[in-house]
Amino acid sequence: MLGRPVVNSCSEKAACGHNSVMSRNSSINDNVTLSCPSESIDQFRNQVYSTVYSIITVFGLVGNGFALLVLIRTFRQRSAFHIYMLNLAVADLLCVCTLPLRVFYYINKGHWTLGDFLCRVSSYALYVNLYGSIFFMTAMSCTRFIAIVFPVQNLRLVNPRKACIVCICIWVFICSTSSPFLMSGEYVDKETKKTKCFEPPKGSGGQSKLKVLNYFSLVMGFILPFLIILICYAGIIRTLLMGSNGMNRRKTTNTKAIRMIVIVTLVFLVSFMPYHIQRTIHLHLLSRGDVSCEEQVYMQKSVVVTLCLAASNTCFDPLLYFFSGENFRNRLSTLRKASVNSSTLPRHSHKTIPQNVEDQDKLKCCNGPQDSLTTADSYTNPQE
Repeated sequence: MLGRPVVNSCSEKAACGHNSVMSRNSSINDNVTLSCPSESIDQFRNQVYSTVYSIITVFGLVGNGFALLVLIRTFRQRSAFHIYMLNLAVADLLCVCTLPLRVFYYINKGHWTLGDFLCRVSSYALYVNLYGSIFFMTAMSCTRFIAIVFPVQNLRLVNPRKACIVCICIWVFICSTSSPFLMSGEYVDKETKKTKCFEPPKGSGGQSKLKVLNYFSLVMGFILPFLIILICYAGIIRTLLMGSNGMNRRKTTNTKAIRMIVIVTLVFLVSFMPYHIQRTIHLHLLSRGDVSCEEQVYMQKSVVVTLCLAASNTCFDPLLYFFSGENFRNRLSTLRKASVNSSTLPRHSHKTIPQNVEDQDKLKCCNGPQDSLTTADSYTNPQE
């Protein structure tokens, strides 16, 4: 979402390059010279990043790989919500596959030896995933909102084909706005003689431009999507509470939906909000020119922590699939039964099943009034 100078100088780049903060401050105010010990922040950064990214890699690969397998194997049952989950899992896996490169960099004490191309791709993948996750979760929230609050219009407004168009638009927007990460790769630090990646070159200035780009990313990539999610969830909760006097089955479905909303909101707050708040504060501190040594160390460490939280969304997303409703668990059960039946049933004994959710809806409409109650209930309490 941000260009490379913005995120790099305000987020991981500031944390990875301990001298970058001091060099930027000196470029803003030549009269202020601060010398802070770099060993402590270097050790903290290398240990935390290498440890946390290793954990995220393991859980992210297992969780998203398994989710992607289930979603692909049950693609015949696809729906709009299924399309968004599939794209979110792909974005997570693309990011997780580049994290071992970061682990190697920090284990190697900030010395990059894997080439310029992988440096660019590693920086690019993390932020494509970061903002891609936000936009895909926003699309999932809007889909759930329409299905529950406007069940009659749901069939007209939401379908797999339109979901594919939305996903294409999201990918194009995220990939294009994050493309500046591909324009700047590795470089050799003149003082340490080390090849650097994920860190800004010293004295790279441009604070006014950084602020403008940061606020654009903050508003378009976080605040606006988060407001949309809050509005959608408020409408969903209101609709569910108004219909809370229905059958026990519906009460159970409502409870699960509200529980899912709480989990999604908490994940959004824990993973994305601290990073965006800290990045904005850090950028303002860089422009002051009178930052104390203690403030520098504190902000650099907070960058490390908040960026780890942001990257951890790749581990949280599989939980979203599981708690998004019964449908994902049903897909898993269907896949398991299909695997067993494929080894026991004759090849010629099979039933013709609907190709997707739209076909199921058409069959329900053709079945007559006896299915109307079930159909209406599925609209009001969608399983995905």
